[in-house]
Amino acid sequence: QVQLVESGGGLAQAGGSLRLSCSASGRDFSSYAVGWFRQAPGKEGEIVAAISWSGGSTYYPDSAKGRFTISRDGAKNTVYLQMDSLKPGDTAVYYCAAKRGLGIGTNRYEYDYWGQGTQVTVSS
Repeated sequence: QVQLVESGGGLAQAGGSLRLSCSASGRDFSSYAVGWFRQAPGKEGEIVAAISWSGGSTYYPDSAKGRFTISRDGAKNTVYLQMDSLKPGDTAVYYCAAKRGLGIGTNRYEYDYWGQGTQVTVSS
């Protein structure tokens, strides 16, 4: 069992930055891949970044490439999402999720544990 808690959300201006944190408790978190997803009102949820259990592989959709960076600190059991050059379209609730098994998952249905989410609002 893994418990995930997101933090770091808030209000930012367009062009600004935020860093989200996903703190985990539970056994063997270091063996889980982690993804960051977002859900905006009236829109489909989407993945914005994912990282393998080792940190050696990452994934970004086109909407996040060059602006978002995912990383993990094994000693702290924490995964970060650095978001730069924010746009109003990035406004959403951001969730981190953990996935058992090998490989990075890009589909929400591949993930086994979810946090409660943190709100990110980007003003123009």
